[in-house]
Amino acid sequence: DSHYGALVQQVRRARPNPWFCVLAVPVLFKQALENTEMEEGKSVSLRCELTKADATVVWKKGEATLQASAKYEMKQKGTVAELVIHNAEPEDA
Repeated sequence: DSHYGALVQQVRRARPNPWFCVLAVPVLFKQALENTEMEEGKSVSLRCELTKADATVVWKKGEATLQASAKYEMKQKGTVAELVIHNAEPEDA
């Protein structure tokens, strides 16, 4: 349903009529990120809740995409995605 911004994909099948449509409902935030206070040198967690379990989540700081590292830990369980920033610094704000 385009009213809800559904994405229509055509997928090939090995049958006489090789095309069908799959409607994928977009993933939305049920609970967006909230401002979080941090203490320098400690770990801080940022969490958001999505409308679809196990959706692909990309964490960014400005235009930069964050990668899992000793500094950044990405977790996801069901509809909840979490970014843990270890050894937080003022530049992380």
